[in-house]
Amino acid sequence: MIRAVRNLALSICAGLVMAAPAIANTSAYPNQPIRIVVPYAPGGFNDTIARLVGKKLQDSWGQPVIVDNRPGGGTILGLTNAAKSPPDGYTLAVVGFPTVANQFLHKKLTYDTNKDFTPVVLGAYSPNLLVVRADSPIKSLKDFIAAAKAKPGKLNYASAGNGTSNHLTMEYFKSVAGIDLTQVPYKGSAPMITDLLGGQVDIMFDNAPHVMPHVKAGKLRALAITSEKRSPLLPDVPTVSELGFPDFVVSVWYGFSAPAGTPPEIIAKLNGEINKILKADDIKKAFVDAGVDPLGGSTQQFDTYFKSQSARWGKVIKDANVVAD
Repeated sequence: MIRAVRNLALSICAGLVMAAPAIANTSAYPNQPIRIVVPYAPGGFNDTIARLVGKKLQDSWGQPVIVDNRPGGGTILGLTNAAKSPPDGYTLAVVGFPTVANQFLHKKLTYDTNKDFTPVVLGAYSPNLLVVRADSPIKSLKDFIAAAKAKPGKLNYASAGNGTSNHLTMEYFKSVAGIDLTQVPYKGSAPMITDLLGGQVDIMFDNAPHVMPHVKAGKLRALAITSEKRSPLLPDVPTVSELGFPDFVVSVWYGFSAPAGTPPEIIAKLNGEINKILKADDIKKAFVDAGVDPLGGSTQQFDTYFKSQSARWGKVIKDANVVAD
């Protein structure tokens, strides 16, 4: 009996010794470089938000923050890398609309969308704009619907591929407006815009930061915006909601997640610091100038939002029978 008690005591002591470094590392966090995985090539706002927030984290905490661009597979390659990284707070991932969509587009992923990540904070969101070239005979959303109904399937629209935000936004609009269009998929926004400007495609939804400069330059005409309210950057562009589709509010969003199992104390510290960053005047200006609204909030709010987006777009994907390219 005495030996058993002694062995139990030794086991407990050994466990405490083994746990001590983890507790010390958590309390000392951060004490080494932090990596932000961006599952896209440099240049888009997914990359921009990582670099803006990363620079502020580095300035505040005195540790290097490395932005690690890992494009490919419609964000799958980068998110797989992040999901399989140690859950120690030194790896973050930029997540967004594709993170929700991919779980419904692919029969099997190399990570579990709902089990392999822990939400940190919802950083920002941006609406889509419905645009045509400036000389298009389509002058309004009403014109667009009328033209589509007059010749079902004849109008074509550009997308960045099956399951992308601009593709699913148009599929969603087709369902609520009762119209039929033909999709022309591209490998990103740049070639989509080039062909829209050149007259190879008729119309498209795309994220505001991508097309807003062309709208302001008079090369594209914006028919509607998918935000809840009109954008102060484009006050003359009506929302889809006010044009007769009151529930049609769509946002492309940008958040930060960490590998599942990251200590709650570290998640809380990251959430608090990034929320502080998102309130900084220079960050708010950089976001707004790009047509993006800074957000923030608790990890629970982000988790709730993510689940609501999953429910919404899972239904759109199923109803439209969309599969990955």
